Order: sequence, then C-alpha cells, then structure tokens
Amino acid sequence: MNSKHIHYVLTVLREGSITAASKRLFVSQPALSQSIKQIEQDLGAPIFDRSTDPISLTYAGQKYVDAAQRMLDLEHNLRAEIAETKKEIHGRIRIGLSMQRGLQLLPQVIAEYARQYPFVRIELVEHGSATLERLTSEGQCDMALIATSEKPNKLNYALIENEQLVLIAAKTTELARCFSDGTPISIIEAQTERFVSMSSGHSVRAIQDRLFEQHHISPSILLETKNMEAAKNVAAHAGAVMLIPHVYVADSPELRSMIHCYPIIGNDYERHFYLVFRKGMRLPRYMEDFVRIVCQMRNVPFTLSTDE
Repeated sequence: MNSKHIHYVLTVLREGSITAASKRLFVSQPALSQSIKQIEQDLGAPIFDRSTDPISLTYAGQKYVDAAQRMLDLEHNLRAEIAETKKEIHGRIRIGLSMQRGLQLLPQVIAEYARQYPFVRIELVEHGSATLERLTSEGQCDMALIATSEKPNKLNYALIENEQLVLIAAKTTELARCFSDGTPISIIEAQTERFVSMSSGHSVRAIQDRLFEQHHISPSILLETKNMEAAKNVAAHAGAVMLIPHVYVADSPELRSMIHCYPIIGNDYERHFYLVFRKGMRLPRYMEDFVRIVCQMRNVPFTLSTDE
C-alpha cells in the first residue's frame, strides 16, 4: 500500500467508475485498470464490485479503504507534528462551507484569521452540507461548517448554532390567507402549494423529502436550486413556499414583509450548525485557532474534542 495506490482507489470510489476516475487523474483508462488489478493482486482479493453502478467496495475493499484512511491520517499527523516545530505559522487549511453560510461567516472570520495567520493558505470547498460531511470524513476537507444532525461516525461535532427549520409562504399563497404568521402547522397544509426546493445533496432537501414521504404527499416543485438566497426570494416573489432554516429569515426584514413564517408540527429531524473534523486527527495550532475564531464570532463556548 502506497500513497499513489491509495489515491487511485479513493478516486475510483469517489468518481464511481474507473473511466471517470481516469479522466480525473489524467491517466489512461487501461493504465488505471491495470494498476487497480495489480493492487487487488497484491492484496489477494478484489477491492471493487464491478457489477454495480456506480462501482462499489467489496468487504475486502472496505477494509483496504479503512486502512488507507488511517495511513492518510498518520501522514497528516506526522506533517502536523513537523509543522509544530516551525511554530505552526505556515500551512494549508481546507475548509468546507456552503455558499449560504459563507455569505454570513466568511467576511469576519477570514479577515480575523488572515490577520493572525498571514502565511496559512485557505482553500474553500463549497458544496451542500451532506456532501461536505462525506468529504470531511474521507479526508478531502480538514474541517467543515455544516448544517446537519450529529451522528455516530468518524467525525467530531462542535455545535456552533442551534437551528429551527420553518416553512415560509408568500403572502399571496392560499396557505398564508388561511393561517396567520407564526402559526404552527403540519406540512400537509402546504401540499397544494408550489414548493421551491433545495437541490439533492442539501440537508434541507433531505429533511423535506422525508417529511413528504412521512405524510404521503407529493407537492408540485416550482424550482430546484443550490442557492438558498435565490430560493427564498423566488418563493416570496413567485407565490410559493419553501422549507428553510430560520436564520435565513430572521435577518431579512425585506423578506419578512413579503412572507408568513410557520413552525412545522411533527418535525423530528434535528438540524443544527456544526464545525466538524475527523476523529483522531491532530489539529495544528492554525487549525485549532480557526475553530476558536468561529466560536468567538458566533458567541459560543470554545470546546475542542479529538476523541477517537
């Protein structure tokens, strides 16, 4: 097992096929296939089940990937320890962040962080929260700021902010004419309205789909988008409704004048704002201080656990 082989296997798994991975790696498909076969021959068992689409791991393949991740963490920790001897003022930090949260957090956090660590390169990885949670678990982000629920997995979860998911409805909708602003309602009351929906992969979309399935409804979808700011404004102007974290409504006086906002009865799906990073990963000082700055900006206690 070496870093090149690990990179090949993880890329194939991430891209879903050897063909797609070869394009990502800038390696010919036959050459990559031969490399994967050689890795499997050395291992003595197949890593991939090629009968599935996308390609999936065999039991032996999952063991290989788990061991590979531990090796990558060991390498990361070694580099972090070496960096500590250099006072940890140089390095790279890969931050996963949704575009919506970026608009809220980045100006203040990055300004203060860059002042303290001018020689640390900041790389942003911008996706929805569900994707960022996976990328952080896989080691493609050092840490991520995501809206999710805490899970028993490979990640540490530091709570940054509690969130409540609400339904907003344009005042021109039948729903808004029937229910006054602030009235707790069931999602069933909105089943005849047009929904503005977040794209697949976003945690709000996952909650929305579960609520629809739970109540056996299939509302009309007016628009799907990755952009929360665009979505809420489309809903307000186009006579539609959408599920949205309350933090995106509370700070928008103009939006509030155009909509009614409803807590959802029976919404058991907790979704809060966390900073996450891998368990067992040693954070160099410049990463630890990023956590500290985020906590200070959101007025929450600074706590940092690296439990296995």
